[in-house]
Amino acid sequence: MNEKVKQIIVVRKDLNMRKGKIAAQSAHASFKVFLDQCEKSEASYDINEHKYTFHYQLKSAWDIWLNGRFTKVVAGCDSEIELLELYNEAKANKLPCSLITDAGLTEFNGVPTRTCIAIGPDFSDKINLITGHLKLL
Repeated sequence: MNEKVKQIIVVRKDLNMRKGKIAAQSAHASFKVFLDQCEKSEASYDINEHKYTFHYQLKSAWDIWLNGRFTKVVAGCDSEIELLELYNEAKANKLPCSLITDAGLTEFNGVPTRTCIAIGPDFSDKINLITGHLKLL
């Protein structure tokens, strides 16, 4: 297996989002993958405080990514249908992934809108099977 590890963020091109919106949505997707892997527990001293714990194995994709180059790639897809197909394929292949739905407060006329996904971090060859055909944004 290739030891290169990355995360890919796939953004819907059909929404014609502003560059800043793309950056914010991409950051949401990247961080959500990490948070979804964390165990959340309430701290005993404050009801409004939580403790997040993240466990990973040495030499795992997470270990290589977090302690290496932290590689992220941003690519585009043409529709919500394509975005959901990529997300479902990543989930079916047990890759870490997240789907971001924007609340629509600043764009999209108040309509919640699926904007992007993040897949990985995982080994590049596994991610490329799903996203290798996409063009960089």
